[in-house]
Amino acid sequence: MTLTAVIMAGGKGERFWPKSRTNLPKQFLNISGSKSMIQQTVQRLEHIININQIFVVTNELYAELIHAQIPNLPIDNIIIEPVGRNTAPCVGVASILIEERFPDSTMVVLPSDHIIKDEKEFVHVLKAAIQISAEGNNLVTLGISPTYPETGYGYIESGEDVRKVKDASVYKVNRFVEKPNYELAEEYVASGRFYWNSGIFIWKTSVIRQYIKELMPEMDDVLETMRAAFKTEVQAEVIRNEFPKMPDQSIDYGIMEKANDIYVIPCIFGWDDVGSWTALERIDELDENGNVIRGNILNLDTKRSIIESNGKLIATLGVEDLIIVDTEDVTLICAKDKAQEVKKLLKELRLQKLEQYL
Repeated sequence: MTLTAVIMAGGKGERFWPKSRTNLPKQFLNISGSKSMIQQTVQRLEHIININQIFVVTNELYAELIHAQIPNLPIDNIIIEPVGRNTAPCVGVASILIEERFPDSTMVVLPSDHIIKDEKEFVHVLKAAIQISAEGNNLVTLGISPTYPETGYGYIESGEDVRKVKDASVYKVNRFVEKPNYELAEEYVASGRFYWNSGIFIWKTSVIRQYIKELMPEMDDVLETMRAAFKTEVQAEVIRNEFPKMPDQSIDYGIMEKANDIYVIPCIFGWDDVGSWTALERIDELDENGNVIRGNILNLDTKRSIIESNGKLIATLGVEDLIIVDTEDVTLICAKDKAQEVKKLLKELRLQKLEQYL
């Protein structure tokens, strides 16, 4: 069995604006540590998967960035999406390309912009998931044991049956649920049966292809048209023309919520999806007043704030619960409880034709 990985790296990280920009989105930034998030993702995978078997799905805008940041990744392993779509088309295209090159393979599918602090535990759980995926038509996902009632994540409810594989607990998935309100999130966490949906999946390539054929037949027709053009001089043109015909749909909705034989492994390995600026409170050390301070900052009587300087001195006095981020051409000042709504500013920039700040 050959192990392959598919890293999804086409997102724009808009809630991390103004540091995450169209030309340099979140996955290419050093949010935590000395390497970018996509570099860290590849580094984790290389513990068990050869770089020649790691694929990155992105758009044309980021292909050169990927090559620059991961120079040992084969050029042919960078899969270009001609238009933005959701995760189901991403997985679909990757699956037919991988099936062509590595017919008897298992795929690990994961985002490019997550932080995982305990890489050793991550690899341990991944090995257990790979073992489960080798049995029958199993689809495996990693569920993050929740530490608080987060409303920004989808949740996975586990069933009753459980077994151990490589010391990891494995549950049959009961259902996937959308992002809840706060009261419902509290119930989920209290029940002990719900896990955050990490967006990390493990399955045999042949199995996900079969599920796509059964549950997303229209997308499968498009994929088969693409496959027929493989190794011909019109391959790139066919993929470019056919890709927009696929649905803008997540793999969760298209497959995981409808398939049988889905398993979840609860995980605790210091995971964070760095979805917005408030994630820095979980990643960085806080000062005595609960602030995250990065860069050239002078703060007096400032509490529970996130402040990042691009070099220029930022001085604060008597403020609380703010996000202040200074970049070369933009300064963001935002109430911390509005962190998830930063995308509204980007919408307004587009309306006012100020695309140079996106």
